[in-house]
Amino acid sequence: MATYWDPFQDMDRLFGTLAANTRNATAMPMDLFREGDHFVLAADLPGIDPGSIDVSCEDRTLTIRAERTSRSAEGQWLLRERPAGTVARQVTLGRGLALDKISASYADGVLTLTIPVAEEAKPRKIEVTHSGSEATQIEA
Repeated sequence: MATYWDPFQDMDRLFGTLAANTRNATAMPMDLFREGDHFVLAADLPGIDPGSIDVSCEDRTLTIRAERTSRSAEGQWLLRERPAGTVARQVTLGRGLALDKISASYADGVLTLTIPVAEEAKPRKIEVTHSGSEATQIEA
């Protein structure tokens, strides 16, 4: 039986682990969808202390920031793929949203933000009148 041996395999694995830890430390996968008259943003934040989650909105930029603490190990690490540190994500929101009415909840490692559409941005009916007949409504 032949065996394949790569002298750089351990180096590749070590570099991949280091690169993955720095890359994943700032990763925050999220979904954004519209549901009726509001938008829902769901961000994955597993292992985050809920007290460290900070959500802020300045101008039209929504910022989500959280801290994932590292588990201290008395012994020697054999594998360390769960990154620790600060994770952050910024999303630029469009016009027509009620930024002062955003609500947030955190459950099962998922931060859920509900962003309502502003009243002035919702579709409305405009009455059109003309002389000689009754008023007619046109949907805008």
